[in-house]
Amino acid sequence: MTKAWTPDSWTQFEARHLPHYEDAAALAAAQETLTSHPPLVFAGEARALKADLAQVAAGESFLLQGGDCAESFAEFHPDNIRDTFRVILQMAVVLTFASKHPVVKVGRMAGQFAKPRSSPTETQGDTTLPSYLGDNINGIEFDPETRRNDPQRMVRAYSQAAATLNLLRAFAGGGYANLRQVHQWTLDFMGRSPWADKFADIADRIGESLDFMEACGIDPHTMPQLQRTTFYTSHEALLLPYEQVMTRRDSLTGEWYDTSAHMVWIGDRTRFEGSAHVEFARGIGNPLGLKCGPNLEPDALLRLLDTLNPAREPGRITLISRFGHDKVEKGLPPLVRAATREGHPVVWSCDPMHGNVVKAESGFKTRPFDRILSEVKGFFAVHRAEGTHPGGIHVEMTGQDVTECVGGAVAITDEALGDRYHTHCDPRLNAAQSLELAFLLAEMLNAEAQVRRADAA
Repeated sequence: MTKAWTPDSWTQFEARHLPHYEDAAALAAAQETLTSHPPLVFAGEARALKADLAQVAAGESFLLQGGDCAESFAEFHPDNIRDTFRVILQMAVVLTFASKHPVVKVGRMAGQFAKPRSSPTETQGDTTLPSYLGDNINGIEFDPETRRNDPQRMVRAYSQAAATLNLLRAFAGGGYANLRQVHQWTLDFMGRSPWADKFADIADRIGESLDFMEACGIDPHTMPQLQRTTFYTSHEALLLPYEQVMTRRDSLTGEWYDTSAHMVWIGDRTRFEGSAHVEFARGIGNPLGLKCGPNLEPDALLRLLDTLNPAREPGRITLISRFGHDKVEKGLPPLVRAATREGHPVVWSCDPMHGNVVKAESGFKTRPFDRILSEVKGFFAVHRAEGTHPGGIHVEMTGQDVTECVGGAVAITDEALGDRYHTHCDPRLNAAQSLELAFLLAEMLNAEAQVRRADAA
């Protein structure tokens, strides 16, 4: 018998990668404050995303999920939010134009603060302090006061998430996403990228199509699909004391939803059997992501799927593979076969970032663009061989002109990494590299469609 679920039932299970708060009263006070705050998203929005993801699972759409590795208080600025949003819009336009399929846009935004770390402590010289776990837990500066796990940071993170969501909703519905504005989405520094010219060509062709529609008597200004877009938010549901108090009962259905984001996911380090994070996720109605790495066995995956989606509801589960460029073609097929055999209607998405981190000679952590692309190609090859749908991409990226991942057409070198290396955690693709990846993805989606048409003929 499955035990009854409550928002705090996770406390009876093994919880890894959670901070220790020395002041229990301060934690309770912060949680009480958040309990009185409004939800950030609504249950109906989460259900809409689930319906969109069901279309992805059926092979009729593609999932584009991207954003910061870890949001920070220091870099919180409307320009940064805008720039990341419009790069995601650019990527989505490229993918939609090429594949002729809808693209479901989900940001790693408005809540992606906490990060699991390999060690709970960090030592510099003779000093050992708690590791930096994300701005909603402690600070990145290496000093005792800043590294203290402070529950009040959850309240500040909520406020930043609310402000971010407010701006994203305005951009998505207030005219910024209007396809007539597509030329204006290109960032100034993108002019140095050869992919900016290709995007300008697509923008011209979209403009010509809109002109043609208008000449035929169809007014694009009255069509909401051309005036605005749908944009969802997501983050790893890592900091369970926060996720618990953001979980509310839907007044329409009586079901529980985590109102901190439309979609949340369970990380590769917290999806073990008996996990507090799995226990929490099984009781909420949101669409769920599950990171799948080289140490996940098919039988363990099936047990997780039976726990998290016993009704086999399409759109409920997105499996996000993160194997590394040299392991994906060996490690992914057994998982795909197991889920397919047991009839689980999952979305398969590729995270080509987390398995491809290397330390450059300059001392910076980086992710070589050729390895990222290699893992994506391997992901597509596996699904082509298995007859399943390569449904999405999950990338850590930014609209800023950073130098964190080497390679790509912009040819960031090892020596140039230190020029604009701003990440608080792991290296991100910059805007030019993100757009390049979108064009390469579009080529793969087109090739996939041609193979399927040939097979059906």
